[in-house]
Amino acid sequence: MNGRIEVRTEEREQLLDITRAVTDEVKKSGVRDGVLYLWSVHTTCGITVNEGADPDVARDIVAVLRRLVPRDGDYRHAEGNSDSHLKTLVTGPGQTLLIEAGALVLGTWQKVFLAEWDGPRSRSIAYRILPA
Repeated sequence: MNGRIEVRTEEREQLLDITRAVTDEVKKSGVRDGVLYLWSVHTTCGITVNEGADPDVARDIVAVLRRLVPRDGDYRHAEGNSDSHLKTLVTGPGQTLLIEAGALVLGTWQKVFLAEWDGPRSRSIAYRILPA
């Protein structure tokens, strides 16, 4: 099963919890055991898995990457979003997740996030679900 998850981000830099949308697609697929591939089709946002119970974790990740890769740097890319491309290198454009018993294999505190680095924007996440 292939498809897209469409989301709208609200800030220039944010970790947006997309776990519910991803879980819904897994349920619709009917796959009990298998693999889910998620892929951002953009160069300035990524997909990551991290703690979702405490919102301060996502805030801290954004704050640290903002300090490590400042918006204004020695960049030649003329669009003004070079930092966004670099932050995407850190989070990565995709994730591979396991499906067991019709559910995502995630730890107690883990959530799936779209890591937005150049928003707010409408974003599209491609996915493929393969049975085991």
